[in-house]
Amino acid sequence: MNLKILFVVTMAASVTAFAQTSPQMIAQVDPAPSPTFYHAMTISRTVEAVNYEHRQGATKVDFSGTDLMPAADGWARVDSKRGNLAITAEFGRLQRPTAFGNEYLTYVLWAVSPEGRSVNLGEVLVGSNHRSKIYATTNLQAFALIVTAEPYYAVRQPSNAVVLQNVVRADTRGTSEPVNAKYELIERGGYIPTGYRFDPVVLDAKLPLEFLEARNAVRIAKSEGAEQYATVSFRHTMELMNTADSEATTRHSSTKELIATSREVVQTAEDARAIAVKNIDEVRLTSERQASAEAEARARAQTDAANQQKERAQADAAKAQSTMAASQAASTTAVAAAQANAAQAHADMAASQLASSAAVAAADADAEQANATAQQAQQDTQQANAEKATMRAQLTEQLNTILQTRDSARGLIINMSGVLFTSGQYSLNSVAREKLAKVSGILLSYPGLAIAVGGYTDNVGSDAMNQKLSENRAEAVRDYMIQQGVMKTAVTAIGYGNTEPVASNNDAGGRQQNRRVELVVSGGAIGNSVANTTSSLQ
Repeated sequence: MNLKILFVVTMAASVTAFAQTSPQMIAQVDPAPSPTFYHAMTISRTVEAVNYEHRQGATKVDFSGTDLMPAADGWARVDSKRGNLAITAEFGRLQRPTAFGNEYLTYVLWAVSPEGRSVNLGEVLVGSNHRSKIYATTNLQAFALIVTAEPYYAVRQPSNAVVLQNVVRADTRGTSEPVNAKYELIERGGYIPTGYRFDPVVLDAKLPLEFLEARNAVRIAKSEGAEQYATVSFRHTMELMNTADSEATTRHSSTKELIATSREVVQTAEDARAIAVKNIDEVRLTSERQASAEAEARARAQTDAANQQKERAQADAAKAQSTMAASQAASTTAVAAAQANAAQAHADMAASQLASSAAVAAADADAEQANATAQQAQQDTQQANAEKATMRAQLTEQLNTILQTRDSARGLIINMSGVLFTSGQYSLNSVAREKLAKVSGILLSYPGLAIAVGGYTDNVGSDAMNQKLSENRAEAVRDYMIQQGVMKTAVTAIGYGNTEPVASNNDAGGRQQNRRVELVVSGGAIGNSVANTTSSLQ
């Protein structure tokens, strides 16, 4: 069946004309004393999507340029693979992304689900002939494809600079399913927050694009408050950035080394930015909850006191009226007694007012006690978070004595590059078994953790062979950790083939780095969790 799905995605309504890109540009804005945040706006726009059937085979969709870049075009082939969909796309007539602003340096291909979730499928680099190719995989079943201009390749949310969107062809195969969905886009100019001062940014055509993306990623992470709210990750990012700066100015350093370091800077900077945003939201929500609880307690106490005072006043008034009626009906000889009763009524009213004041004081005391209880709860929460952070730092330090480990928004990432496998093999060597045994021993001492094992290969051989090989490598690591005592339900494995290299595949050293396994360690005990992993260690 040749069928189509329409769903609404949010994009910026107005765009500015293209700017001419010069070989060298400088961007500078004024200082601000506190971190600023991205502002997203949601405006409806229609795009076609397809619900691809599992094992349906290969099908194609076209791409057309938006109002931002009407001359751009392209096509994509979507092929059902084991466990995911493979996407091969080619684009043409792409202009330089700096036409949208100095902070835009590259393009990113996105898959958007019917629920509005955006998935970064990879970077689209503009070739010398204004044509670009990309290969990616996704586990989404129904999605649309769009291309946006971005400041660096590792962004987690698309900008509103949408330059291409897919167009369903007459021969596109899929099932019909009407969908209305919205997703947020980062507004144009959102990468240079108002009132924040960047160091002068110089776009030098002699330096590789990856280095300029690294500079952008560091500046954006800092503007989001990563220096204060993700200190450890941001410090590691700055160390890597200093290394990249040194490589950029050293004649003996190769371009490949600079590109590899720059890409690592982008990833760690984006992780630091995501951690900072998460921590800032937690602080804000805690403060808002406390303020709301305090206001509610004060309002309740004031209402109760007012109601009690009103009831007492009404009772006193009724009693005084009854006394006055009896006084008027009595004889002259009873006037004195009536006057005495009136005096007693006044005395009772005074006593009632004194009692009311005492009740108000008691209500204030209760409010102070409630406030003290809320402050203690906040202190307990802060202490628990501090303990998690300490345990996370301690675990990171222990793991770093065995294998390189870095903190990220997903968890602690253990990199096992170059120590596991020979080319084309998935059997663990002795060095790999020794290091995995030590890592397993450390993880077993931290209850409540979960591990996601990811396998990667170099580009030697076909894509299908590399995909299968990466899956076998990930399963080999998972099986060995289970042998070392890690619970079977605590560790998952997935293969990524050759789709995410960390180094060039043009030399043996780079290919050895790409033949790797990464362990992502997470769990409530250290502050976060890995998706699709719900079990814990013994």
